[in-house]
Parts: sequence; structure tokens; C-alpha cells
Amino acid sequence: MTDDERQGTAPYAAPPLEQLPHPEPHRAVVLVVGVVATVAFVVLRFVVALGGHEPLPIDLWWHDLMVATVSEVGIIAAWVPAIAGGMIGMIVIGILLVAVFLWQRRRWDAVTLAGAIIVVVAIGAPMAAIIARVRPADSLAESVATSFPSGHTAVATTMAVTLGLLLRRWYVWLLGAIWVLYMMWSRTYLQAHWLSDVVAGMLEGVAVATLVWSAVQAYRIRRTMSSS
Repeated sequence: MTDDERQGTAPYAAPPLEQLPHPEPHRAVVLVVGVVATVAFVVLRFVVALGGHEPLPIDLWWHDLMVATVSEVGIIAAWVPAIAGGMIGMIVIGILLVAVFLWQRRRWDAVTLAGAIIVVVAIGAPMAAIIARVRPADSLAESVATSFPSGHTAVATTMAVTLGLLLRRWYVWLLGAIWVLYMMWSRTYLQAHWLSDVVAGMLEGVAVATLVWSAVQAYRIRRTMSSS
């Protein structure tokens, strides 16, 4: 008979594994990716600032290439992600996805996606206003002057990366990458952004998605361990 049995107390048992959150085995990698994306964004921001917020040589080259390939079919194709990926479109899609996660009782996934969208929207518009980089003068899609970083690209990347981390399916990553590249092309094809604007938006989205996901994962594990 053990000491616990003599004293009438049950020995301590660790919580069943299924009761604990299932942390992604590559949490450290995801966190490193977020930090690297953040640093790369800051570096690009300084490069743009050092150039007086004027378009970089690669921006001008890409812009001329987009202008040279403009066609009616191309404009129609470019407007698809511009409309679907706009602020209203992304908010509607985000709400629907969060609702689906809640319906599936995936509360933490819903919190992660909602938090990532809120963060990227909250920091994107003020950042563009502060940086105040001027769009291409021949923009076909936007009238607001500020363009760095691309908000469409940032939100699209945030949602794509967050869903990839939550659903953990290769085809989700593939479709997400295609959508982000499509969005980046669209914003430059419509001459709404310089190439460096959409690259900055992509980096912003990767940083927000990975860091918010990492923060929620860390909170879940700490909360579960402390309660058990």
C-alpha cells in the first residue's frame, strides 16, 4: 500500500493529453519567421525613407512593365481581388470564417483569426498615413494618396498565413500563396501601388499572422497548465 492510499488521498495525475491544447510542433520556427518578417519590413521601410519616399528603381521598372501590359481583360482580372480583397470584402469573409470556427467549437482558432485581422487593420491605415508615400500618379483604382504598405496585400497575407497555421493543410497554403501573389499583381497592375508597397504589405501580413498565432498558442498553453 502506498503512502497516498494509507492517507486516503489519490496520487496526482497529469491532465489527459487530449485536454491540453495541441501546440504546433514548429512553434519556434513560426516565431522566427514572424521576427524575420518584422525586421525585413523595418529594413524596407528605411530603404524607402532614405529614398525620400520616391519609387525605387525596381518600382519604376515594374510599374513600366505593368503599364505596358494593360488590357481590358487584364483590368477585369485585376479588379476581382481588388474588390473581394477590399476592406469590406475581407471583413465579411473574416466574419464568416470566424463564425464557421465558432460553429465547429474551435474557439481559439476563431480568436486567432479575429485577432490577426483586427491587428493588421488597426496598424495598417495609421502606418500608411504616417509614412505618407504617394501612389503612382496614373492609379486606376485608388484616389487616397498614401500607399505604403499595401493594405489589400497585408490583409490578404494575414488571412492566408493564419488559415494555413490553423488548418495545417498543404492545399490551404497553396491556395493562400496563389491568392497573395494574385493580390500583389492586381495592386500593381491597377497602378494603385509600387512594387515595394505590396512587398511591404506581404511582410506585414506574415509578421502579424505569425506573431498573433504564436501569442495565442503561448497563452493557451500557459492558461491550461496553470489551471491544471
